[in-house]
Amino acid sequence: MNTQHDWITTPVTAGLLRGFLDLEPTAHGLLPHRLPLRARQQFPDGQLALTETQPSGVRLAFRTRATVIELDTLPTKRVYQGFPAPADGVYDLLVDGRLTAQATVSGGNVRTITDLVTQASELREGPAGTARFSDLPTGDKDVEIWLPHMEITELIALRTDAPVEPASDNGRKVWLHHGSSISHGSNAAHPTAIWPALAAALGGVELVNLGFGGSALLDPFTARAMRDAPADLISVKIGINVVNGDVMRLRAFSPAVHGFLDTIREGHPTTPLLVVSPILCPVQEDTPGPLAPDLAEGALRFKATGDPAEVAAGRLTLNVIREELARIVGQRTADDKNLHYLDGRDLYGEEDYAELPLPDEVHPDPAGHRRIGENFGRLVFGEGGAFATKSG
Repeated sequence: MNTQHDWITTPVTAGLLRGFLDLEPTAHGLLPHRLPLRARQQFPDGQLALTETQPSGVRLAFRTRATVIELDTLPTKRVYQGFPAPADGVYDLLVDGRLTAQATVSGGNVRTITDLVTQASELREGPAGTARFSDLPTGDKDVEIWLPHMEITELIALRTDAPVEPASDNGRKVWLHHGSSISHGSNAAHPTAIWPALAAALGGVELVNLGFGGSALLDPFTARAMRDAPADLISVKIGINVVNGDVMRLRAFSPAVHGFLDTIREGHPTTPLLVVSPILCPVQEDTPGPLAPDLAEGALRFKATGDPAEVAAGRLTLNVIREELARIVGQRTADDKNLHYLDGRDLYGEEDYAELPLPDEVHPDPAGHRRIGENFGRLVFGEGGAFATKSG
């Protein structure tokens, strides 16, 4: 182990980070955000304020000969009152694109959610900690440290036993993706095991993940953030949060989809743009929201509470959403040849549900994330796919 005077401390700056849209200086260091400041000023919702700050897909990327790396951070961990505390978030360290080591940071702040419906919470402050990686391969190498996807992470200091320089431009295309908690990574085991990260690795692209748990709601500020963000490939996974939040009816949904796509196209007029409908979710296929927590069996599950009879009056279900998204994309492709549609059930459908059921009736487990990522890689990045970055 190195002694104190062997360490080289490298400031954590934007040049060492990927997958973020904004950085906020704090009393401790830097806090990555996945929405820019202007967007953050336009919503009062605590749920989105929490989830956009959870650094799903955000990673440090640098080149070094170091065999020992330490990253000081201040995590903020989310706990639901009455439930066991989750395990500490995982930091994935990749060497030349391969997962090589993992670490956790104990301590930190704890935000306790006291009401599942309103997301009311209480914050208890705690100390910073260190993610340590040792016995790494010798020689020059490209290193990435993916931050915990469900744990707010303030970056304080990076220490190594050899100099560090920002990773060079690898020439890969940038894939900008927006979606719900499934895209965010709910129930995935670690940050490079969320389905968008798995798909990005298969496609050989750089991921910017705007998956926000509970908050893929066709918000104009999210569309503007996507409009203004650099991207070579763009996808939007639309529908599940609109239904389970019961936030609009068909009359409002269709123009909102058009407006969301119009805004993205203002900044990316010819970029390949893929609209993805929801994966299979039996509790909401034909039953409207709102979705409600169900603790009847001693574990957190979800159930739909709407009345299917109200679909005729414009109430939304996943099947209604899929039909409307297919119609909208079909209409727009007459003038937009770079717009594409993918039925989410091609990523996770009835056969997948039979083999890999949704543990809480909404979110896939780690094996489900892998299935979705592999299917996306094959259908979208593979030969003939909307993004087709490589053959096969």
